[in-house]
Amino acid sequence: QVQLVESGGGLVQAGGSLRLSCAASGRTFSSYAMGWFRQAPGNEREFVAAISRSGANTAYADSMKGRFTISRDIGKNTVFLQMDSLKPEDTAVYYCAADISGSYYYTAREKYEYTYWGQGTQVTVSS
Repeated sequence: QVQLVESGGGLVQAGGSLRLSCAASGRTFSSYAMGWFRQAPGNEREFVAAISRSGANTAYADSMKGRFTISRDIGKNTVFLQMDSLKPEDTAVYYCAADISGSYYYTAREKYEYTYWGQGTQVTVSS
């Protein structure tokens, strides 16, 4: 079992920044890859970013490249999502997720590849 708790969401103006955190517990943190997804009202949950178990590999959705950065701190059992140059269309509930099946360098992009999910944190970007 893996428990995930997100934090750091909030209200920010367009062009601003937020840093989301996801604290993991219940299983050795380095044994699973991590990802971030988001879901806006009326939309499907979509991939945002992923980081491999090793931390060496990352992946981003095209619309987030250059604006978002995913990282992980093994010592703190935490994964981060730094979001810069935020846009109103980034408004959504952001979820972190754990992939316990991927190889050491694999970054998963699909929802079905993730086994555990957090409860989500709301990010609202005003224009």
